[in-house]
Amino acid sequence: MSVLVTGGAGYIGSHMVLALADAGENVTVLDNLSTGLRTAVDTRAELVEGDIGDAELVRSTIKRKTITDVVHFAGSIVVPESVSDPLKYYANNTANTRSLIECCVKENVPRFVFSSTAAVYGSPEQVPVTEDVPLNPMSPYGRSKLMSEWMLQDVSAAHELNFVVLRYFNVAGADPAGRSGQSTKDATHLIKVAVQTALGIRDHMNIFGDDYATLDGTGVRDYIHVSDLISAHEAAVKYLRLGGDSLTANCGYGHGSSVKQVIEAVERVAGKKIDARLDARRAGDPAEIVADADLAQRILGWKPEHDDLDEIVRDAYRWESKLLQAAG
Repeated sequence: MSVLVTGGAGYIGSHMVLALADAGENVTVLDNLSTGLRTAVDTRAELVEGDIGDAELVRSTIKRKTITDVVHFAGSIVVPESVSDPLKYYANNTANTRSLIECCVKENVPRFVFSSTAAVYGSPEQVPVTEDVPLNPMSPYGRSKLMSEWMLQDVSAAHELNFVVLRYFNVAGADPAGRSGQSTKDATHLIKVAVQTALGIRDHMNIFGDDYATLDGTGVRDYIHVSDLISAHEAAVKYLRLGGDSLTANCGYGHGSSVKQVIEAVERVAGKKIDARLDARRAGDPAEIVADADLAQRILGWKPEHDDLDEIVRDAYRWESKLLQAAG
């Protein structure tokens, strides 16, 4: 077996590379390093620098490495940016994914695991949200990912390509062994921003809206430890290798934390108060979104082991401290 990890130099992708390499898999990373870091790629994997939209490069890599499984993380992920620059997201997330899928079909790759998002749900009427509720993305980011899901469904019906789509909720934390974490410059993830504020990297952080219909007025999200998300990907690869049918499944814990609760957790871990300032709501942000992840646990056999907000924050804090020390 040989696995191609697109976006393997990024935050989540680099953790997947570590997990696959730890399991003895033959791993190849394809990343254009636009946001990912060369140093984030484990030395046991081969890094091919390039874009998933480069069909010639993708096909030659699949042939050369005899790729049997593709795990696709590469893409753009910032919701507000997608609102201001939608064409970037339809190019990066939709058009390039279409090219990647076509390469897989032409080179007879049988299995594909796709990094999707809870943003495909928009602002759901029911919480926790199941995979079969109406899909109503509120941003070009969510729509670009949903289009890719549709392509996979249609291509799988026409060709010998089985897939698992994993809809992420809010990913946070870092490798508990300290080997990788969120290193992207100017990342907008709430927990990273709050941790950077606690460490003095930022002088303050913003709370985008406190008038939502939630327990304390701030947005509620289902925060999942990156290690648990990666174990879901490992379970997906194993499921497909055992002949499992194509599947779409949520990855979350089934309960949420508000922005204020995240800030309180960071303050507990850091042992200090942080400067959090109220700002206006951001376009494309739903009030609350929480996963029903029964399908992933029941069908994929996924068993999350890090369902604890303080643990997620502690791992993120340790990683950010390590980056700060390395920067001098």
